[in-house]
Amino acid sequence: MCIAAFVWQAHPLYPLILLQNRDEYHDRQVIFTLLPTDPVAWWAGCDILGGRDAVAGGTWLGCSRTGRVAFLTNVLELHSLPEAKSRGELPVLFLQSRKNPKEFAEELAKEAHDYNGFNLILADIPSKSMVYFSNRPEGETIVVREVSPGLHVLSNAKLNSPWLKVERLRLNFKEQLENYGKGEIPVKEMLQKLMRDTVKADMSKLPGICSPEWEFNLSSIFVEVLTPLGCYGTRSSVALTIKTNGEVSFYETYLEKGIWKERTVNYCIQKLKQIEIESQLN
Repeated sequence: MCIAAFVWQAHPLYPLILLQNRDEYHDRQVIFTLLPTDPVAWWAGCDILGGRDAVAGGTWLGCSRTGRVAFLTNVLELHSLPEAKSRGELPVLFLQSRKNPKEFAEELAKEAHDYNGFNLILADIPSKSMVYFSNRPEGETIVVREVSPGLHVLSNAKLNSPWLKVERLRLNFKEQLENYGKGEIPVKEMLQKLMRDTVKADMSKLPGICSPEWEFNLSSIFVEVLTPLGCYGTRSSVALTIKTNGEVSFYETYLEKGIWKERTVNYCIQKLKQIEIESQLN
């Protein structure tokens, strides 16, 4: 399970501001291959920066030097198919593709039911294009939607579904954006304020998909629950910001052997940088 809140094409300095929590069993092996300015730290043989799942080999959030961004969340459902393809490969396939977000999504939609339930956001920053689609509910025609400018929250149902943690994160994110106005955003501070929220939903407001106890434990923005399989909960929080001049900041705080650590990678989308230079010359 994950939750992501993002501002798309609605801030004068940032075409994209993205905050995301990743929830997983704490003993699941995850590699986060990030080293600043060192090409070998990017995924071998391709142009991807982001978390990497050592079990399935995919990612839940990734970006590229050309300005492509992809992230996903699982859909909360009672049953899953053990033989289904790994959802983590979907962002990777897009980041490696040359197709625009809509073209890629429409092509992928033809085989989307080979995967367990997912929500997928695909964006190309230079072309100001972002799309969303989901392969749930099962049996329904998949519709690829352009994401409108503004603040959006994606959890484990449809985009902007009115779950408590979605509405709570939207409201708190909106307040923080209003506090900082049109200037620089201190993303580390914002991530700490917004994504460590442990307030849970009232039992009467749960979606009623799985057991009430499980849904209650997952109903906060920051999750931590003991299960027979070990501790399950938030083990990574990310703030990804992209400026109009192409500057990208990828900040992550992550759990490693019971200790929270952090690291940041900065790089530049050259196409946006060139556009800015040309606009200044004109």
